[in-house]
This record gives sequence, structure tokens and C-alpha cells, in this order.
Amino acid sequence: MCNCFSLLGAVPRAAVRAEGTDVAGGHAGVRNELPSTSPWVDVHAHPGRCFLRGVSEDDAIRAALGPDDTERAVEDLHAGQVALSSFSTVADLRVLSVDANGIKAGREFQPGEAWSDHQRQLAALLDLAADGSVRLVRTPGDVKDPSARDIPGMLVTCEGGDFLEGRLSRVEEVWDRGVRSITLVHYRVNELGDIQTESPRYDGLTDTGFEVVSEMNRLGMIIDLAHATWAVTRDVLDRSSHPVMISHSHLAQGEDSHPRLLSKEHALAVARSGGIIGAWPAGVELKSFDDYLEEILRMIELLGVAYVSIGTDMDANYQPVLTSHREMPSLAAGLRDRGLSESEMNLVMGGNFLRLFGVVSNA
Repeated sequence: MCNCFSLLGAVPRAAVRAEGTDVAGGHAGVRNELPSTSPWVDVHAHPGRCFLRGVSEDDAIRAALGPDDTERAVEDLHAGQVALSSFSTVADLRVLSVDANGIKAGREFQPGEAWSDHQRQLAALLDLAADGSVRLVRTPGDVKDPSARDIPGMLVTCEGGDFLEGRLSRVEEVWDRGVRSITLVHYRVNELGDIQTESPRYDGLTDTGFEVVSEMNRLGMIIDLAHATWAVTRDVLDRSSHPVMISHSHLAQGEDSHPRLLSKEHALAVARSGGIIGAWPAGVELKSFDDYLEEILRMIELLGVAYVSIGTDMDANYQPVLTSHREMPSLAAGLRDRGLSESEMNLVMGGNFLRLFGVVSNA
């Protein structure tokens, strides 16, 4: 499966690549050891294809995608000095298929199927915390500096609100179990709103979607608008009392760009509401690690350094140009080599998300 699976104003781009610096995916010319002095965060990831954890050996989806590799992924997080990573479920996993046009829902759910599979995924993630492999992070205060040699933090997130099946009470139910962000939509057009990769059905957020936004605001849960159309984003920004994030995307290159990418208007609206956008190292338009660094700088130039984060979509990305959390020190070093100060680099690498997490949690 390939996937997805400003208040301060924009700042001028002072960052310039140092003469002779060569940033590439291995990454020659980049200092690959840059100690983290501030918590680094991946705002959207599926480490080790964690959504497959707990799938039985005779399950057809395991035959198609293979087993999960979560233990290796946790080691990568630690080696890459990542203090906190999203471990995201995939709410529409059971109905996804791939055709010549990409990923889409190949069928509808059976009654109760979406909730049942999501329960399986969520229980498997919580077991990771219970056995000490990761720390379940419920509040910003749970995030620890990686210099403390602690185990990585796990932010439980849900990609797609399909598991709600129209039942608002399930938002609080998953919150109580530790979920701290829901991506409202994914590749199936669900009950909440339209998606970027299908024709509009609702022309924005649905009445149920508005109710979910209000409930997430009440609980202090981060609203993620990755995969949502510009119309859905506008509706959420009009309704939400909290800033939001788009956890994994980047700026469109032109009118013919991939539908998962963002217009300047779309991106600026999120930033100007106080939200963040996770820079996505996907091969839909980026071809190299160098391209990814350039795209992060382009986002900073438009939005301001306080509104850009890192959302790798790790282990469920399309032709990724960043392939392991072990590359995070190289990413940080590449940003420093291109002119970001240490404090600016640390904002992008984690500080901006922690600010958003604090605002939403404490509002």
C-alpha cells in the first residue's frame, strides 16, 4: 500500500545553502550527527506499519501487506533522537484498494466493521505502551527531552474518522483511551466531509462533522485536516475554537499538482489561525532528500517558521524521500546548513507542534 498511508506573518527566507554543501538522501555532505537539544516530534507516522499489529497470520490483509515491524521502528525512533512520534491507526484500512488512479475505498464497510478493526488497532498500540516499548503521551508535560535517554513517546492518532460510524460518543471514548488527534477524513468519503482525492459529495463539512469538531474542541483533541478539501478546511476553521494541523502535506507546485498538496491560500489559512502544517517527504512531487529540505524552506518562506513541522508518514508513505527516523539528525543538520538558526530548526523539528499541543490541551 502506498499512502498517505499567520499570526506572526511570514518571515523572509534568509536561509541560504552554505557553499559546497551537498544534501542528499544518504546523506553525503550532511552532518549526520546533530544532537537534539529540544524534543523532536513526528506529527504523523505509522512506525513499523503499526496499523497491522494484532492482525492474525491467516488474515488476507497480512498476506497482502506482511506483518508489522514495530519493534524495529521503535529502535529507529530512539536512534533518530525522536522524543515523540505519532503512531497512527488507519480507520478505513479494511476497505482500501489501489487502482491506476491511486488509493481509494474499494467497497463500503459492513455494519460495525470500521469500529471493530479500529478497536483492534488501538488495543495493539496501547499494548506497546503497556509492555514498556514506548511511553503513552497524553499531555505536553509527558514529553521528555531525548537527552534523558528515555524510551520514545507515542502520540496515539487516528487517520480517518470512519470508526465513529456517526456516533459522537466515540470521540470521548477514544480520548479516554489515550487518542489525542483525529484526522477527520482519509481515502474513503466518510460521514464527516469531503476528501482531496475524490469528487465532492457534501461541498464541505457535514453536520456530523461540525459536531465532531465541537466535541474535539471540548476535549482538547487536535483536529487534523490532512486529506480534507479546502472547503472542509474553511468550514473547520470557521467553527473550531482551537488551531488545527494538517499533519502531512506540502505546497502545490502549480495548477496540475497532486490533489493531496496545498494551495498557498489553503496553507496560509491554517497558519494564520495559529495552526501548523507537517512537511511531507512523499514522492508525489519530491524526488530527493534535497528536494524535501528545499520544500521545508519554501513552506517557511510562505508561512513563517512558527507554522511548519515534520510529518513523515513513516512506513506508509508513497516513494518516500526520507525513509527512516534514523535520518532525523541529518534532516536537522540540513536545515542548519541551509541557514536556520538552532532555535528555528528546533521549532520545525518539534517546538511548533508542542506549542499547538499545549494550546489545544489547555484551552
